[in-house]
Amino acid sequence: MIVIPAIDLLDGKVVRLIQGQEQSATVYSDDPLEFAIQYQEAGARWIHVVNLDGAFGRPGMNDAVIERISRNVDIPIELGGGIRTLDRIEFWLERGIGRVVLGSVAVQSPEIIQQAIDKHGEDSIVAGIDIQEGKVAISGWTEKTQIQFIELAKNMKNLGICRVIVTDIIADGMLTGPNIDTMIDIAGNTGLSVIVSGGVGSMQDIRKVADAAGLGIEGVIIGKAIYENKIDVAQAIQQFQT
Repeated sequence: MIVIPAIDLLDGKVVRLIQGQEQSATVYSDDPLEFAIQYQEAGARWIHVVNLDGAFGRPGMNDAVIERISRNVDIPIELGGGIRTLDRIEFWLERGIGRVVLGSVAVQSPEIIQQAIDKHGEDSIVAGIDIQEGKVAISGWTEKTQIQFIELAKNMKNLGICRVIVTDIIADGMLTGPNIDTMIDIAGNTGLSVIVSGGVGSMQDIRKVADAAGLGIEGVIIGKAIYENKIDVAQAIQQFQT
């Protein structure tokens, strides 16, 4: 299992939202690169970066910040948030981003998923499945669809996706623990590798995710718990990363 520390960007700053609500943003730093370097020094193998401005429909914002992070760390970045066209996918992969996370596109334009995999390979494309009360939410979680999460996961598998990041919106930013049963359900019913996101608030939460590694759980994303010193990222990596 891998431990993936997160950097959420809003107007160039490191922030964290509660349940995806923009007005709930707490600013933790105006230097995202400093966070990225700390994560690298802690032993992280990947950094999860979310362009919240992009997710909320402001494409292009934070591009310079993201490129600066990518140029100045030696570990790969997985990037999500507002990437909704083949041009933007290619834009980021050409600039050294390790893999892109596609959420809204998976629902609204699944053919783009297929085309991106055909061109760039399955390891470069990750589907993001954001769940609210059993249904999939898109557009920065501002729009709730009627699509069941397991239905979307199966569709992604059929398109050639091998890895999904699954976020429980209700748990996100709450530090109350991840919805591990749902994550295991997705992995077991699809054969997809699942990266858990949302709700991790303690080392015990990470342990629960690690215990499910043999059930298709590939990793866990940690954000707010690091920012608020609930989890020491170096310790978490040393103890749970395999």
